[in-house]
Amino acid sequence: MAGVVLAAGIGSRLAPLTWQRPKALCPVGGAPLVDHALGHLRALGLPAAVNAHHHAAAVEAHVAGRAHVSVEDRLLGTAGALGRLRPWLDGRAAVVLNADAVHAADLSRLLRGWDGATVRLLVADPPGTEFGPRLRLCGALMPWADVASLPAEPAGLYDQVWKPAAAAGRLDVLAGTVAWFDCGTPRAYLAANLWVSGGRSVIGEGSRVEGRIVRTVVWPGSVVHRQERLVDAIRAGRTTVLVRDRGRPFEARRRSTDQPRPSSPTAS
Repeated sequence: MAGVVLAAGIGSRLAPLTWQRPKALCPVGGAPLVDHALGHLRALGLPAAVNAHHHAAAVEAHVAGRAHVSVEDRLLGTAGALGRLRPWLDGRAAVVLNADAVHAADLSRLLRGWDGATVRLLVADPPGTEFGPRLRLCGALMPWADVASLPAEPAGLYDQVWKPAAAAGRLDVLAGTVAWFDCGTPRAYLAANLWVSGGRSVIGEGSRVEGRIVRTVVWPGSVVHRQERLVDAIRAGRTTVLVRDRGRPFEARRRSTDQPRPSSPTAS
């Protein structure tokens, strides 16, 4: 058995943050999203692979020595990514995680009592929730037999594997209501950070906060100046994203002048 972290997406909904770095390297609670996923696989004792496309070189450098990297010259989707990784998986079943999912699920549930042939999904939904594309996925366990036939062409696992498995009675959905964030938008990304931190602002390593921040994420190396007051915000270098009330759009600002880089870390 092996683990696969899907981290190739462009992350357009999380822009402008993903203009600076791939979504998989956006920090949550001080650690890049991909590190949270790799931590889950490490806890299961599994070797890991990560696929990459957007800012692929940065992802490859970040996980070097910790995971095999499959660089896609075009986006292959969730099924195509596994198809491209077939030589590396080489007969092994795959635990598949999305890099942008932050949750409180116990992924060891995927492995307990598994028969080796059933496709398993672990979701953050109440028991009895009907199977469908809107399930909040924490992880998937894919038998090698289902991976072996996947081509390295753009396709999705839902249509290629999960729906057919459900129709054949080979899909097992393990449900449980737990905290879950997809980090696909600035609002969800901020919420994930505040959940991990227990509601406190998250101040990255090497940042400097001189002004006032409330429920705010400050990326590593960023500066909040003395005259600033940030509430429900994300400061990423010279970019500021203000997350407004639910139902209202977020705002993004970019400072027009360079500011000095911090000389020492600031404790939160």
